[in-house]
Amino acid sequence: MVLLTKQELWVISVKNFSGILTIGGDGCWVCEKPDKHKAERHPDPVEEARKQASILQSYLEQRGVALPEGYISCKVILPNPKLCTVPADGFPSEVITHDQWTRLKPEPKSMLSSWVKGAFRSGKKDMQESVNQNLDFVLCSAPIWDRVQLKGNKYVLGEFLEFKGKQEDVEALRHIRRSKVGRIIIQKTSMFGLAPSRLQVLYSLRDYRTEGASEPEWKEVTVRSSTEIVFQPENASKVRKFKLSSVSSMLLSA
Repeated sequence: MVLLTKQELWVISVKNFSGILTIGGDGCWVCEKPDKHKAERHPDPVEEARKQASILQSYLEQRGVALPEGYISCKVILPNPKLCTVPADGFPSEVITHDQWTRLKPEPKSMLSSWVKGAFRSGKKDMQESVNQNLDFVLCSAPIWDRVQLKGNKYVLGEFLEFKGKQEDVEALRHIRRSKVGRIIIQKTSMFGLAPSRLQVLYSLRDYRTEGASEPEWKEVTVRSSTEIVFQPENASKVRKFKLSSVSSMLLSA
């Protein structure tokens, strides 16, 4: 997540850890839960956020956005009230725990947007309006991950590669390319609750017109439920395959 204010650009990571959280000798975060015998180990989220901030800064420089030293910062938010950090003051300053977050909570009549801006206000001088506008434009036009929404409210971010399956099904899906399609939805062809052998794939065509944009145009094809989406998840070395029968929808970045 990226938050842009007039003073600073924040790279924000939210981790829903619970239990007792400590920092191991190797820098990993160790999460112990009373109901589990084995502790969970996680890569240092602060270090990951710093790397993401560094990558973002390099990207902005390539796009011609010159930022002052220290303009990009990062925060790691731990919002779960069932998390206890040990020791409480032993975590980097970039970390915001649930207790710290609630102390920043606005009054009932306060505006949420003002609260968020205040929570991340650094005391730095405002950037020039022209620089902020340029930065806002570059961020809005930056590439983003594709997203596969799986059944059970799970999702995977990464890059859509191709469809795999019977030749006739792949041929029917040939028009689904990121240059033409922004979203696909998978629907059953049966209304009786049985596992269908074929599924309906709805896909919306992109509308690049800047004026008079209308509702997206939807097309549909019917293919076998065993047809697969080949997907490269972010930060993973191996590709994954998802059967259409396990997918609810997919968003493709432009």
